[in-house]
Amino acid sequence: MQGELKIPRHIAFIMDGNGRWAKKRLLPRKAGHREGVVALKRMIEECEKAGVEMVTFYAFSTENWKRPQDEIDALFKMVKEFADKHLAEYVKRGYRIMFMGDLTKLPKETVDALRKILSEAKDNTGMIVNIALNYGGRDEILHAVNRILDTGVREVDMQTLSDCMYTGGLPDPDVIVRSSGEKRLSNFMLWQAAYAEFIFIDDYWPDFDAKIFRQILEEYSQRDRRYGNVRRIN
Repeated sequence: MQGELKIPRHIAFIMDGNGRWAKKRLLPRKAGHREGVVALKRMIEECEKAGVEMVTFYAFSTENWKRPQDEIDALFKMVKEFADKHLAEYVKRGYRIMFMGDLTKLPKETVDALRKILSEAKDNTGMIVNIALNYGGRDEILHAVNRILDTGVREVDMQTLSDCMYTGGLPDPDVIVRSSGEKRLSNFMLWQAAYAEFIFIDDYWPDFDAKIFRQILEEYSQRDRRYGNVRRIN
């Protein structure tokens, strides 16, 4: 797949549009979420084939608790099913599985399934699959600050704060992709996104496939990442 393409070390997806995908087809919202899980699996496979080291998915935000309770219940049931079936298979394939966010607020059976996966994957060294659940970028920064305060440190530098994020010690996302045509971060990886490239795709998340992934890599490959420096002309 690579050819002349630049392959990001870390790609992050804001998965948006499941409900609208379902509505367009006169289906219940949970049908859109189920198709969204299928698309998530497709993107994991595409990332692995391309040689991406880490992929992050924004699955459930701290603001998503405002949704109808039956939709929330269905979502966490799907998360448990995904952990029991698919994440367990990824663990066998050597993937390192991570979750970022406050898992304590999730249903107990879902938390138990996620913790089981974390335990089984702790020594794996393959591609990192990171799933954000009950996650908010501002909450993450507060969490990191409080971790530092607990140590008694009086002065904080950027490296210390970075190390206390959920992604401490891991590469920041090179590119953040959002589906469904929306053009905002929605409280996602606010600290880590400082130098990320942004790619906005009009297609709804359930429609993401190998063709769209190729388009993402092609657009990313055209970006000139200078990190505040000037471009040198030979």
